[in-house]
Amino acid sequence: IKKATPKPATPPAVLDVIIQQIEYWNWKGPIGCGLPTVVKNGVALTASNIDKQWIGLNVKDYFLKTARLDCSIINDADAAGLAEMYFGKGRGQNGVVLLVTLGTGVGTALFNNGQLVPNTELGHIFFKHDIAERYVSNSARKSEKLTWEEWGSRLNEYLRHLERLFLPDLFILGGGVSKKFDLYAPYLNIETRTVPASLLNAAGVIGAAMACHQKN
Repeated sequence: IKKATPKPATPPAVLDVIIQQIEYWNWKGPIGCGLPTVVKNGVALTASNIDKQWIGLNVKDYFLKTARLDCSIINDADAAGLAEMYFGKGRGQNGVVLLVTLGTGVGTALFNNGQLVPNTELGHIFFKHDIAERYVSNSARKSEKLTWEEWGSRLNEYLRHLERLFLPDLFILGGGVSKKFDLYAPYLNIETRTVPASLLNAAGVIGAAMACHQKN
């Protein structure tokens, strides 16, 4: 079942939603959890579109102590990237692959010959006098009432910037807006081959489960 992110998205509020899911499915094993944060050794170091209470929190220990949940924590875009590399458009692709998730914010997952370079968070690079996601996220498209052509042109600028930085062999565009790829693809004019993610919003769930399986 799908549950909305609580507002504010504090650790207790998010944990409560996770527990609801676990109880619904009567799940007894470990879980994987993708969070919009830089994750190092189970600790959240940033808070993108979630409450600042996450910063500095050892999420794995917190879940274990408060709810007895054994879990693996991974950046949400990295989770989506893992799924696309194993089961989606990145499968069998060598060289540099950059997944860009376009939603409330902008997340990224960078791979070199199938190996993840974690926590890139390129939606937060300085771009157009602000962080990139405020210019090119799907939420920016909605709030500014941009046409697909206007938003596609913005996305093209951003992808060109990433292209100059990383010279990728493939861009994979994920997030819910990936299913609308045909509406903005005509406005993308970059050298790198660019494809929509095949797993859509399910990618993050699948990737988080993969991360959990790999750690257990």
